[in-house]
Amino acid sequence: MYNDWFTIGPVTVHGYGVMIAIGILAAFWLAEKLARNHGLDEERIDSMIFFVIIFGYACSKVLYCITVFDQFLADPLSVLGSGGWVVYGGVLGGIFGAWLWCRKYGWDFMKHLNTLIPCVALAQGFGRIGCFFAGCCYGIESNVLGVSFPVNSLCPVGHPVIPTQLIMSAGDFIIFALLYRNVEKGKHPENTGAMYLILYSVGRFMIEFIRGDINRGFVGVLSTSQFIALFVFLTGIYLLLRGKNKSEMNQSTQV
Repeated sequence: MYNDWFTIGPVTVHGYGVMIAIGILAAFWLAEKLARNHGLDEERIDSMIFFVIIFGYACSKVLYCITVFDQFLADPLSVLGSGGWVVYGGVLGGIFGAWLWCRKYGWDFMKHLNTLIPCVALAQGFGRIGCFFAGCCYGIESNVLGVSFPVNSLCPVGHPVIPTQLIMSAGDFIIFALLYRNVEKGKHPENTGAMYLILYSVGRFMIEFIRGDINRGFVGVLSTSQFIALFVFLTGIYLLLRGKNKSEMNQSTQV
């Protein structure tokens, strides 16, 4: 809600940036722990995560440019230099970046995806708190559940809005807890990547109904994020069924 925390000389520390940094550091820490526990290349996992983050952020900006394409054509620098990002672009771009990395170094992509995907949900949880500080990604007006943001927030001021940022953050942390438990103690850790795609896409599809920042692009009656969520959900279902079929085949072979 209050994004400008303090200023030292010409430098202002923003809550949004701090929470993004915490999310990234938490993802690095967790990735190292999971790599160590599950037999991944712990020494090079940091390099992979760094590459995935950079690739994901680049894809996030690209997708944002697509959603505001008219504005991008009129003034590219204003769009490229803005704080506009599309989370789905970052998530899907990051997964694609992980696939590129694994392909280059001959790593098992699905094993890395299923093992490390909790890091994504953890980072998102902290990142959404940053959104709350900045006032972006706000919800619709509500006099019952609404929060009033101060002047200079990215959220329109003067009326209370639902703090969808905190709802999304809570959802991300819940997804993280479920994924982490499945990786460490679940009966089917090979389904963790599919679980993330399914859970996140369902949550994102639903939260879009109470988002107030509607100028983010539409595909028919669906927001851009809802449209993408449909395909992400179906991909998750496909991976889940694919993993189930492989497990059944392995069991029949053993018998």
